[in-house]
Amino acid sequence: MDLWRGERAMAFKLGSLNLNAVAQGVGGLVFGTNNYGRDEDDGGVEELLERISNGKLADDRRNAMQELEAAVAENRAAKLAFGAMGFPILMEVFREDREDLELVRGALETLLHATTTEDIGQEEPGQVQPGIVNSELFARESASIALVLSLLDEPDFYVRYHTLQILTALLTNCPERLQDLILSIPQGITRLMDMLAEREVIRNEALIVLAYLTRSAEEIQKIVVFEGALDRLFNIIREEGGSEGGIIVQDCLELLNNLLRNNPSNQIFLRETLGLQCVAQLLKLRKGSADGFTQQKSINLLCALETVALLLSGGPDAKPGKDANIVANQTLLAQNKLLDILLALSVEGRVSAVAIRCSALRCIGDLVVGHPANQVLLGSKMIGEEPDAEPALHCVLRSLLKATNLSECIAAEYVVKCYCEGNSDGQTMLASTITPLPQSIAQGNDRLVDDEIRPSFGSMLVGALISSDGRNDLEASCRAASVLSHILKNNVQCKERVLKIPLKIPSSSASPPELLMPCCMKYLAAASPTKSPNNPETIWLQPVFLRLLVTWVAECPPAVTALFEQPAHLPFLIELLGSTGSPASVHVAGLAAVLLGTCIIFNSEENSTDSSAVVDLISQKVGLTNFFAKWEDMEKSSLFASALSSSRLPQALTRSTAAAAAAGDGMVSVPFDQQQQVQMYGGSDKEPLVTTFYDAEFVTFLKQLEPLIKERVVDLFSRPKARVVVDFKGFEQKKGESDSEYMHRLKSLLQAQAQELQELLERNSAITSDLLLHSKGDGSSQFEDGCAIASVIRGRNGTSANRAEVETLKQQLEVAQQWADAVRDEKNEIEKEYAQFRQMAAEKENDFKGLSDAYNALEQENSRLEDDNITLRKALEGGGVVPASLSSKELEDELNELLVCLGQEETKVERLSARLRELGEDVDKLLDGIGDQDGEADAEDDDEDEDDN
Repeated sequence: MDLWRGERAMAFKLGSLNLNAVAQGVGGLVFGTNNYGRDEDDGGVEELLERISNGKLADDRRNAMQELEAAVAENRAAKLAFGAMGFPILMEVFREDREDLELVRGALETLLHATTTEDIGQEEPGQVQPGIVNSELFARESASIALVLSLLDEPDFYVRYHTLQILTALLTNCPERLQDLILSIPQGITRLMDMLAEREVIRNEALIVLAYLTRSAEEIQKIVVFEGALDRLFNIIREEGGSEGGIIVQDCLELLNNLLRNNPSNQIFLRETLGLQCVAQLLKLRKGSADGFTQQKSINLLCALETVALLLSGGPDAKPGKDANIVANQTLLAQNKLLDILLALSVEGRVSAVAIRCSALRCIGDLVVGHPANQVLLGSKMIGEEPDAEPALHCVLRSLLKATNLSECIAAEYVVKCYCEGNSDGQTMLASTITPLPQSIAQGNDRLVDDEIRPSFGSMLVGALISSDGRNDLEASCRAASVLSHILKNNVQCKERVLKIPLKIPSSSASPPELLMPCCMKYLAAASPTKSPNNPETIWLQPVFLRLLVTWVAECPPAVTALFEQPAHLPFLIELLGSTGSPASVHVAGLAAVLLGTCIIFNSEENSTDSSAVVDLISQKVGLTNFFAKWEDMEKSSLFASALSSSRLPQALTRSTAAAAAAGDGMVSVPFDQQQQVQMYGGSDKEPLVTTFYDAEFVTFLKQLEPLIKERVVDLFSRPKARVVVDFKGFEQKKGESDSEYMHRLKSLLQAQAQELQELLERNSAITSDLLLHSKGDGSSQFEDGCAIASVIRGRNGTSANRAEVETLKQQLEVAQQWADAVRDEKNEIEKEYAQFRQMAAEKENDFKGLSDAYNALEQENSRLEDDNITLRKALEGGGVVPASLSSKELEDELNELLVCLGQEETKVERLSARLRELGEDVDKLLDGIGDQDGEADAEDDDEDEDDN
């Protein structure tokens, strides 16, 4: 028994766990320190494991395995006890007893029960979940996972089936660890891919395992696609009946979406191998089929729409219209008639499921955004058959205006937004349809749809603006204002055109026409919570109207003039800066500040209410510091931040979420950045069904606008107004007034004027300094440059400055900066060249030293040979025997070799000397002293020879 425990401990190391609950659960069972171990019977797990490990009879071991399986399946304490001690025993069975299929099957079923998590709600609060504990413990041994994967090679059906179920349980409880382990096991993913070609039950389990494996694992996604997963998936979908199929089709689509999500390479592989027609066919409805989808068909269609959305979103950093992969997918899907299919799912009235309609609408927007050809295609597309055919955009607008579901309203607006994005011709076409309504229709006596001629896009829009359909005035007008903002965005021609169009035909020529700009301001005032305290849903309407006005006046001075044409508009906008007391107050105040700042930038000089007057009124009523603080508070809000980091990817549908999404309200189609806005003001009957008012493009525009407004405000306070009206009243000499009295009175008047001017200049300087100090830490380089310029101006001229002088100073600064940069670059080049020459000289010096050492060695060898020669000569003269090592032939050969080497070294020395002279080195100085020692040695040898002679 002790030996078995020791082997078990060596074979399976638990390691340290981060989960306190895991440690308490396992430790309580092993050491008896937990109530679970004392109060619950573990079913004799330890004795059963001992029988399996040490049993001699096969039947006894099988019976013990059956008892263990039953205990682990039914007893929670047994499951925890098995996790603490049983895994090594089962691994031993998998290694040594594969021939005993009954024993192996029992071991697999036991392992499956041990790693399966109980249904949520069955566990008591604070209890450890044995399935998660055991999965974490088992997944710590990579060898165990490799051993389980190897069981897929077994021919037995139940062995492979239970193996796949175990992998599913492990991936459910610890997916990331299993992904890394399976990826590191040779042929691990290949084994799983082979299971797709097996019988249906095995294939279906393999689909679930691969779906878990490919979630957020890019390397596994690429390997699975390389193994031919795409072709196999579409074959299975066709075999199962396409969108009419069952849950197997859903599993195939989930795996397909995992392979395509944020993976452009896999998208390109699909497009270039199978094409995208197979994706479009998944969404095609049978001709003449009425709505009556089963829940499974709705789920399958939602998953297929997710596939389309992923193909149209590209990679994580892809930009519509600029990413080649997205453009190619848009082109090919449009060629496969996807637009017709999506319109049938969204606006033709054949589908009642809100989630499907919302997802189809968003796919239409993704299909046309940034793609001029697809935008033209959508603009020309007709719905229905003649004579009842209607433009597709009209149907989309009707869905937007009449939708009772907020998600559908947002999705329909997204289509209009994507159609107008970068499509000036389309915007002009839609703006041209905006015409005045007849008085009878404007008053609601007739319906637009009752006319012999169907209403145009613009007529429907104007009808919603003036609420001709009898619905809630503010809600309908708000939705129409959202659409209008997309039509006007970045299109000055449309902005100026819409300014002049009356909303309805006047009843008489004497009645002034009602224009759109005053109407929007009227609705903006009516949407104030203070005007309707018993109607709390109106608090979120004002930001939508403010967004329209900001879009309208940007880069359009005539729009600013029209906004300030009525004197009450400017004070009302300044009053909005003080909005408080509601969740939308920070956005109302912030967007009001944005609107006033935009008017300051794009105001016309000919306007009676010039920019200086706007700034003066803001500084008097609110203060510039508070004005920009409202802007900053809006930017710090979670809605603003979430819109800046927007994502076009839809929510991933899984087995656990798809059913709820199909039966839900379409929230699944709304990106994550807008879901928070939807939940904040679209989640109950007491909140309005309007559209969102922040998106990534609008937020980016505001970020770029802020430093320009600050610089403009600084500029207005740093120079006097161009137009100064001088009032000479009181300066004329009065009747009977003497010259001295007149001069004294003039002097007093001038002193009073000077004092007033000085106070005004000091006030402007203080306001400017306050603004500069407040915005010092905002990180805006443009505003900091403006601050520096303003400081120079105040230092040179007191409180005013000459703009021409400022430009001259800026130019001089730029020239000086360029000169300094040029000098710095030249200095760096000289230092770099100097360092290179120093390194080269050091290398040559080292080479020369080496040659010098070699030369000295040769000299010493020559001296030795001379000594040998003298010894040989003496031996010959004395009639002695010449040593074998000093034979004349060998000496001659050796001497010749030495002479050759010496010649080569002398050549190198000459070349190095020449190169050193080129580099400016004194060669003679370097050679001074080299060879002196050898020369002295040679002289001593010569003296000895003379003495011998």
